[in-house]
Amino acid sequence: MTTKSATKKAGDVNRVTPMMAQYLEIKAANSDSLLFYRMGDFYELFFEDAENASRALGITLTKRGKHQGEDIPMCGVPVHAADDYLQKLIGLGFRVAVCEQTESPAEAKKRGAKSVVQRDVVRLVTPGTLTEDRLLDAKRNNYLAAVSRLKAGVGGDANLFGLAWIDMSTGSFRVAESDDVRLGADLARIEPSELVVADAVLQEPDIRMVLEGGNAALSPVPKAYFDGATAADRLSSFFGVGTLDGFASYSRAELTAAAAVLAYIEKTQLGERPLLDRPSKEAATGQMLIDPATRANLELTRTLSGERRGSLLSALDKTVTGAGSRLLTSRLASPLTDPDQINKRYDTVDCFTSDTMLREDVRSLLKAAPDMPRALSRLAVGRGGPRDLQSIALSLETAREIAGLIASSNVQSVEILHALECLRQAPHELGETLVQAIGDEPPLLKRDGGFVAKGYNTDLDELKSLRDESRKVIAQMQADLSEELGVRSLKIKHNNVLGWFMEAPTAQCEPFSSNSARFIHRQTMAGAMRFTTTELADLESKIASAGERALAIELEIFEELAKAIITAGPKIKSASDALALLDVSISFAVLAEAENYIRPMVDSSLAFDIQGGRHPVVEQALRKTSGEQFVANNANLGPSGDELGQIWLITGPNMAGKSTFLRQNALISVLAQIGCFVPADAAHIGVVDRLFSRVGAADDLARGRSTFMVEMVETAAILNQATERSLVILDEIGRGTATFDGLSIAWAAIEHLHETNRSRSLFATHYHELTALSNRLSRLDNATVRVKEWNGEVVFLHEIVPGAADRSYGIQVAKLAGLPKAVVQRAQMVLTQLEEQDHKGSSEALIDDLPLFAGFNKPLEQIAETEVQQPENNQVIDLLETFDPDEMTPRQAHEALYALKQSLKDKQAEN
Repeated sequence: MTTKSATKKAGDVNRVTPMMAQYLEIKAANSDSLLFYRMGDFYELFFEDAENASRALGITLTKRGKHQGEDIPMCGVPVHAADDYLQKLIGLGFRVAVCEQTESPAEAKKRGAKSVVQRDVVRLVTPGTLTEDRLLDAKRNNYLAAVSRLKAGVGGDANLFGLAWIDMSTGSFRVAESDDVRLGADLARIEPSELVVADAVLQEPDIRMVLEGGNAALSPVPKAYFDGATAADRLSSFFGVGTLDGFASYSRAELTAAAAVLAYIEKTQLGERPLLDRPSKEAATGQMLIDPATRANLELTRTLSGERRGSLLSALDKTVTGAGSRLLTSRLASPLTDPDQINKRYDTVDCFTSDTMLREDVRSLLKAAPDMPRALSRLAVGRGGPRDLQSIALSLETAREIAGLIASSNVQSVEILHALECLRQAPHELGETLVQAIGDEPPLLKRDGGFVAKGYNTDLDELKSLRDESRKVIAQMQADLSEELGVRSLKIKHNNVLGWFMEAPTAQCEPFSSNSARFIHRQTMAGAMRFTTTELADLESKIASAGERALAIELEIFEELAKAIITAGPKIKSASDALALLDVSISFAVLAEAENYIRPMVDSSLAFDIQGGRHPVVEQALRKTSGEQFVANNANLGPSGDELGQIWLITGPNMAGKSTFLRQNALISVLAQIGCFVPADAAHIGVVDRLFSRVGAADDLARGRSTFMVEMVETAAILNQATERSLVILDEIGRGTATFDGLSIAWAAIEHLHETNRSRSLFATHYHELTALSNRLSRLDNATVRVKEWNGEVVFLHEIVPGAADRSYGIQVAKLAGLPKAVVQRAQMVLTQLEEQDHKGSSEALIDDLPLFAGFNKPLEQIAETEVQQPENNQVIDLLETFDPDEMTPRQAHEALYALKQSLKDKQAEN
């Protein structure tokens, strides 16, 4: 090969096509995202993006040409189904850059025959910036959060954090301050799907560990996003105001976080500005603090397996709208600590429990209301469609009707009256315009047209008539030509390449070929030929023109209506918030009536007196699965004789209901402070500032923590943070280590709770020795779970009563769990010998004293005969043989029992 030809071949290998050059340039600018590159009706992915997407989506990986001598991996997804694929990719943690064609192929050809269609990224899709219904859970907010960090404390040894979180799908925008202690709990409360953090902050292991503690996707950004010096100006610019004086008073940390989250939105939305509320400032003391471990243990919004079903939220949710369900979830995440606000919520629920007709009428209307906040947000960022216009129209109509119902009632609730005012101020004239403008069954996409109702625009109606009548003319032309030419199989069709054309089987095309002056050949196919005529071309021009002009008018109408909706956005959002509040309050009333819940007394005292309390989730589950009634129990942890709360030390066997009792009281406090009635006969609760729960066992292998280490970390957090206003739930502290170690830790923890934290507490344990502390600690009371033994079996009564358990019944529980009979029998033998000997020697000596059990490999019958025998006691047997129960009086039977007991004592003394 000559040098010249070799050079030419090398140049061909390294040559990049114009289209691939365009792709590589766009990809380089979006290197951290999968690039959805629009090519016709598909989004194509190339190179590593294609390989990753192919694995993640389970789609075929193909090839397209070569790049630098190597095959180019490629895969694609249809544009019409892109949302489904986006949902899966986002769920797996990917970010996606959507690259659209910004001109048509015809426009590209005007710049040159080989010009590449211009393309550009129009949107970055990330977990926290979703707005499409198909990508979101209608019942949950989708928060994008930012965390700023400022140094605080003497010598800068502490951290002050600013939090800002936005739900782009509804416009909700909130800010708050946090610190090293609260950060994990605050993030667990917000539960963002994406977290924006300065990349430098993520380099600090302690902070990164907290940020990675949730399920949020971490999005590192340059430090410039968190420039505190320019934060106020950036916030003012976004909201189009000269100063933030009319807003709330924000700290520097809050401003920095707010500006950062807005900067991230501007980056991902590429010029589209969502309709956001002004930032609402949350006070640090306004909500009950619940740390991540407690939220998980109590299964507030999802179970430990990650499911909604089986959680407290699932048991409570009787809402009928998406906005109502989201508000309920938000309330459950952030119980209030202000008794006045809590009681205002109770007043609202009371109105709907007493006025059942109003409740059912309003609820019936709410059921038909679409998700107005999300429709509004999609319109604001340019992703809305005709159905979103219809959603706004129907929701405004619902708001008008509900306002009429409330106005004609006699409600006195402050919340309902405020909601009525918001509903009255909604743009009802705009709603009427939308009803007139939008047809009954609009398409999903505005580009499809056909969504404007007949009679709304005269010019549009005329163009539609021309377009539709022309199609009838096409049908008539087909019939006439078929008869004239004698070609019964003649069809007049349309496609995007040829436009309108005539098609006939090749064998019947002689009439067309013989009259070439009239019939112009367009295309030969296998078994068929296609032709056109001047008449058909003229008609096509008229049809195309009418269709294009009609679509242009519809799109103009859409933009006008969307603009009017966005302008009225604040009033629409206020009305939507009012509907959501009514939905949640009515759902609480429905729940209270269905489940026999009562209004608790909530005040600023330290009371915690629950009479006849029940577990809200277990109670419903029992009724559905077995029809059993839940056993209610009392709990009084309020002050008794002094000004501090009590600690209940609860003993009793596993399976008896200790953990259920602990959890139910924690859940009742949460329900009370979100404004929901509670499952009890009566309840008086002084607001709980912090709720702590250490229940259950789990390891954290990813961080190198054993089950016991996790237990100790969570216990340490409780003992370091709980106050006298807190409610502490502790279950089996110290069980993960050696007996004396565990007993010592539990002992010290109880003393610390009593003397230092002074919290209202429920402490469940199997260490019976701890019950002696009630004689030393004035506010410690012993309680136990009642158990009944019958015919050698244990019956759990699930009743909590004063006192202490003297046994754990562990072997009986093991038997109920299905342990092999041989194991249960051997365990009973070992326990009996241990209790009889009260062994005080070394563990090695103890083991030596217990003979090996040879029964594990024998049939159960043989074990019963040989290994598990009661010790001989001839004196007792002889005495029993002298009894005749049928002839004995009650007094004689009583004396016989004493004689048996004395005989046993004598025998033991001899041994």
